[in-house]
Amino acid sequence: MFVGESKNTDLITIRPDTGIFEAQGLMKENNIRHLPVTDENGQLLGMVSDRDLRTAMPSSLLSEDTYQNSLKELEAFTVKDVMTESLVTIKPFSTLQDALLIIQKERVGAFPVVDENGALKGLLSTRDLLSAFINVMGIGEPGTLLCILVKEQPGQLKKIVDVISEEKISMGSVLVARYFDKDKRAVFPYLLTNNVVKVKKRIEALGFSLIDPMEWYLDQLLKK
Repeated sequence: MFVGESKNTDLITIRPDTGIFEAQGLMKENNIRHLPVTDENGQLLGMVSDRDLRTAMPSSLLSEDTYQNSLKELEAFTVKDVMTESLVTIKPFSTLQDALLIIQKERVGAFPVVDENGALKGLLSTRDLLSAFINVMGIGEPGTLLCILVKEQPGQLKKIVDVISEEKISMGSVLVARYFDKDKRAVFPYLLTNNVVKVKKRIEALGFSLIDPMEWYLDQLLKK
């Protein structure tokens, strides 16, 4: 799946001369945390986040008079004074995997989607990514997630898929991940049923080990 299919295009944008209190009001009114800053031609100039605006606000530890005077001084400041201009962006034809790697590397909560000319086409947030992966993995439907340990050799996944197909069970998705044993992999099929007793017995009869998915996750944390 590509970023262009998952981005939010129902955007609220602001100009660089927008006052910071106006920007703060827009965020509260629309329950959003990021506002792209564009020029009159739709070219992306920067981004302002709720964190940027909170950082600009005076400390609540100040005396009341000092606090109010500081707020009054801030009325002269615009989004241009607090926005981030050096942005991490992504193209519409990038994949969701690309987006995940960017979020992990850059530690950003959202980034603009721009075309080759720098025009803003949308905004992709961690919430958008989560929704996209729920859709891709099919976990929006009731089902059961299995964790099956397999040897690192060809044909293992096919054996599992064949058993599931023979039991006439539909799969929402199947993922393969590393296991702390370098000669093994963890296979995670998401089965669109809660009746998995028989299929689990058949998988174990093939010599595979079944473990609780949460147990696998905790094992990974402990090995890091």
